[in-house]
Amino acid sequence: MREAMYWEPLEGNRVRCYLCPLNCLIDEGQRGSCRVRKNIGGKLYTLNYGKVSSMAADPIEKKPLFHFYPGSCAFSIGTVGCNMHCIHCQNWEISQADETFPYLEDVTSEAIVRLAKHYGCESIAYTYNEPTIWYEFVLETSKIAKREGLKNILVTNGYINEEPFRELAPYIDAMNIDIKAFKDEFYRKISKVPSLEPSKRTAVIAKKEFGIHVELTYLIIPTLNDSEDEIRAFARWVVEELGDDTPVHFSRFFPHYKLLTLPPTPVETIEKAYRIAKEEGLKFVYTGNIPGHDGENTYCPKCGKPLIVRWGFTIEEYHIKDGKCEYCGEPIPIIGEYKKRHYRGMWW
Repeated sequence: MREAMYWEPLEGNRVRCYLCPLNCLIDEGQRGSCRVRKNIGGKLYTLNYGKVSSMAADPIEKKPLFHFYPGSCAFSIGTVGCNMHCIHCQNWEISQADETFPYLEDVTSEAIVRLAKHYGCESIAYTYNEPTIWYEFVLETSKIAKREGLKNILVTNGYINEEPFRELAPYIDAMNIDIKAFKDEFYRKISKVPSLEPSKRTAVIAKKEFGIHVELTYLIIPTLNDSEDEIRAFARWVVEELGDDTPVHFSRFFPHYKLLTLPPTPVETIEKAYRIAKEEGLKFVYTGNIPGHDGENTYCPKCGKPLIVRWGFTIEEYHIKDGKCEYCGEPIPIIGEYKKRHYRGMWW
């Protein structure tokens, strides 16, 4: 437990948290919406500092990041808690838990960096639950990782206030931001927060102001966020605000947590979203949760040939050299040169 950052004391031993746009007003002895920031004696404390629920050496494609050090290993860590309460969350066992979760392990930032290097990982990914509510630990760890030559990755809903994000952003190299839908109604009813605007703002600040590599994931849920108009509006926003070279992943929904009445997303719906995004001018669109689908591959936007052929999280072919298509020479926005990377006796 540590004193939290970004809060102010108020009368009557209340506090106001300013980490995320919920700006929770918290009475003494109570917690914020994220469950892991608590008012104790008129001070706000973070309860999950250094507490890890999950650790794994993952292929970076699992994040998913397809244009950032392809084929590399990301040492992935998560804790408990989230500032959203999505009724379809696939990691609800940890995202909707608090520090009493029985499988937490206390780990230091230095130990995380040592483990990442020991397992041959080139980056640390803060993921699994929402990393921004783990703010103090992520900030400290990312600073140490940066000094040790590792990259830092946030897999996030982007729901964080500007000031704390601007303090963290200089240490972050890549982000996959989960855009839940492109209507506020979805965020209110399904994710239990007022608006999608903060997530959009985070994406724009990250890419335009800090030069962070940004990829977006849009999980398509039947009847809730799958209309052609909504997908088209989302794709148009990406082109206009983030650029037509921003990778977008349309992922297939499967029933989880409290949303068990809807069927898995039809593959045809994902393919339709893929086509719509291409029509709106996005150059790099991907399908997710459909292993073996052609939409997993990276294609040259000029000559159309497959440049990175994937099966799930594995790269089977790679045809980019010096940042250009091997066939026609078109520049391809891939950060980091691909090579088979070895860690702990395995090749990815």
